[in-house]
Amino acid sequence: MSSISIIGTGNMARTIGARAVAGGNTVEVMGRDRSKAADLAKTLGGGATTGEWGSAPAGDIVILALLYDGVVPVVSQYGDALAGKVLVDISNPFNSTFDGLAHRKETSIAQEVARVAPAGARVVKAFNTVFRHVLEKGRPDVFLAGDDAQAKASVEAFIQSLGLRPLDVGDLKMAHWLEGAGVVTVGLANHGVGNLDFALGITELPVRAGG
Repeated sequence: MSSISIIGTGNMARTIGARAVAGGNTVEVMGRDRSKAADLAKTLGGGATTGEWGSAPAGDIVILALLYDGVVPVVSQYGDALAGKVLVDISNPFNSTFDGLAHRKETSIAQEVARVAPAGARVVKAFNTVFRHVLEKGRPDVFLAGDDAQAKASVEAFIQSLGLRPLDVGDLKMAHWLEGAGVVTVGLANHGVGNLDFALGITELPVRAGG
């Protein structure tokens, strides 16, 4: 099982934290408002603890459960406290109309995190293509991207502990396209599917003998 620190106290922090505890992982919650972090840790149970905002997280994997515009500033604020950690960015940088990305160039929040993260920190993009309530109640595929194979293996093991299937889409540059996939899920919710009760996934066809 994994040792996880969650920076943030919102809905995704609560959902990932609950599944993490149920999966037997060690969980620490860190929030600017320590009382909210303590309340969330108490709600999660399973020995979940509360960390001090800005101090070195106890977990080997740090889930950045923050709105997209707060992710890079928080990583910058933590600075060397994140050295050696695996940082998991779960954010979606939607524009104001939710039909595009807030950044106009081919980058991603995860790539921007990698630029400001301290030496030894490794960044993985994951969880951003899954609606919160689907993650809470369902068994969706979880796509991830990153440059470090060992870091991705650690995150994959964590995802498996949640009872979910991790699917590697490639290097960290693919995080841009995962964020685009987040936009696609909103488009499907508003149009083709018409509700939020779904997740993007992969259906594998049976292999035929002789190709």
